[in-house]
Amino acid sequence: MSFRLIKAAATALALCGALAPALASAQNFERPVRIVVPFAPGGTSDILARLISPKLSEAIGQPVVVENKPGAAGNIGADTVAKARPDGHTLLLMDIGSLAVAPSLFPDLSYNVETDLAPVGMVMFGPYVLAVNPSVPAKNLAELVAYAKANPGKLAVANSGVGALNHITAVALARDLGIDWKNVPYKGGSAASRAVVSGESNVIINGATATLPFVTSNQLVGIAVTGDERLASLPNVETFKEAKLPLSDAGTWQALLTTGKTPPEVVARLNAELQKILALPEIKEKIAEQGGSVRPGTPDDVKAWLTANIKNWGGIVRAADIKTN
Repeated sequence: MSFRLIKAAATALALCGALAPALASAQNFERPVRIVVPFAPGGTSDILARLISPKLSEAIGQPVVVENKPGAAGNIGADTVAKARPDGHTLLLMDIGSLAVAPSLFPDLSYNVETDLAPVGMVMFGPYVLAVNPSVPAKNLAELVAYAKANPGKLAVANSGVGALNHITAVALARDLGIDWKNVPYKGGSAASRAVVSGESNVIINGATATLPFVTSNQLVGIAVTGDERLASLPNVETFKEAKLPLSDAGTWQALLTTGKTPPEVVARLNAELQKILALPEIKEKIAEQGGSVRPGTPDDVKAWLTANIKNWGGIVRAADIKTN
């Protein structure tokens, strides 16, 4: 072997040696990680973040802290993550339906959903539960529609914030059923559910994780659920599909994201750890107890979902002329 070839080989080996620590460092976590939940404590996103964070902490060897930053239909928290250092130490766990409608709902959005956030992986799908306060004289969908038509504007539908997907679902549902009800925003799904339990509002369309406990304890009356099948804990409550309602695939699609331009190897590491966590029997069981199901997958799966639903839900926002003020 010539001296020139030997020198070239040595140079290549040196470069590999120099790059290896850099790549390894990029995949490691050197300080505490925070999971930003852009809604108030007690909702579906918050429950999931607090379920996942201890397992993720064990996996990466750093504390993982959940931070609630509610407001503006999730946009305050999402903006925080979008503008963080792109190193994977700031994560976002939320119902990405809110991200899908944000570009159509907020023309002055301070971040770009598709470029300033990097998907890590889907976490779960939870169907929506349509439920009412027991004082509402309705035990099923037909009775609810009849009552709403006979009392236009009387029913108040709680939602987790103007522009949240459950708000838009309620608007579209009223339009398609020919009913008139008021939409009342709260700071998160948990606050919305509690408002209906207390009688401050009358109707809720919200994720099963946050709403199901109130229905199974008879504090709310279940009317219908989205998704492909009835919930095991609510076998007598029909699905939207059975009732021939629109938006039968609406629900809470929870995903984990990080800051855009985070190195691909860091995103891959986070995705790998997330998949391990979601595969744990106790995690699956706890999510199932809340009426949801785990949705393992790749960052590209989340990206494809967002691309399709920015178009689909954006069309509903524009057709219904939904405004934030």
